[in-house]
This record gives sequence, structure tokens and C-alpha cells, in this order.
Amino acid sequence: MSLKLKHIAILVKDYDEAILYYTQKLNFVIIEDTKISEEKRWIVVAPSNSSECSFLLAKAVNEKQKNSIGNQAGGRVFLFLNTNNFEKEYQNLIKRIPRSSASGFDGK
Repeated sequence: MSLKLKHIAILVKDYDEAILYYTQKLNFVIIEDTKISEEKRWIVVAPSNSSECSFLLAKAVNEKQKNSIGNQAGGRVFLFLNTNNFEKEYQNLIKRIPRSSASGFDGK
């Protein structure tokens, strides 16, 4: 048997705002965007060269979840991205993400 991590749920305030952030700021691609109901969508994004693991964008629906947006790991480092060209990726990130939002998702 082979087990792999497939999706990591990321709490977001707004689906479309989060899609813009992950696709335009982090250069991820949309793998799936399926409407489940009027309020709920199944949105999966991933780095453009990744098929191993992706993010499931989960809209926060209550105050506890809303308060956890941007603090998914309680202030600890949450995720690590791997690249074969750190300098290129770093330069791309600092061009796309304002310094004030580099440490957490604020949708800007």
C-alpha cells in the first residue's frame, strides 16, 4: 500500500480573493473549481509543477475558523516549498507580494 498526502485545507475569507492570491501572487494553478452549493465550492490549487500535493481552499464559515485565517499553525512555520532555483523564486515572490503580507495571507 502506498499513502501520499493529497490536499491540505487552507482556511480563506473569500474564494475568489484567495484564488487571485494563490494564482497571481504565488503563481499556483487552479486544479479544480467545482460549485457544491450556493455557499460552498471545491477549489484546489497547486504549484504549477506539482501533482503530489495541493491546497484545498476552504471558506471559513464561523468565527473560530475566521479567526484562524493566516494563523493555521498557531504561529509556527506551516508549510515548506521546494524549488531547484531558490533565487529565481525568491525574486518572483518579492515582486508579487508586498513586504507587509509576506508572512501571512491577507489577500493583498
